[in-house]
Amino acid sequence: QVQLVESGGGLVQAGGSLRLSCAASGSILRFKAMGWYRQAPEKQRELVAAIRSGGSTNYADSVKGRFTISRDSAKNTVYLQMISLKPEDTAVYYCAADRRLTGYPQDYWGQGTQVTVSS
Repeated sequence: QVQLVESGGGLVQAGGSLRLSCAASGSILRFKAMGWYRQAPEKQRELVAAIRSGGSTNYADSVKGRFTISRDSAKNTVYLQMISLKPEDTAVYYCAADRRLTGYPQDYWGQGTQVTVSS
């Protein structure tokens, strides 16, 4: 059974930074893609960033240049470094993993971690 556990969310002022972590049960090398999504109140869940087994990445236009996705296979963890945070980044952030090579990983999901950016 695959478990993804997010951590690192919290309350931060606009312009601040946070690093989210997603720890997987077992090796992340099982997954050809992993990523982060977010869902703000009354909005649809949207992809924030994804990383594939070859190291290629894709980002939502709204976070390009501010967010960076990375992974550490030795720690079975995927990270999302967020800088220059804006109030509109406020959302629940979810980690996802997929056995397919895709820019939109969706096979497995974490429970989410809240990020709140105050103005």
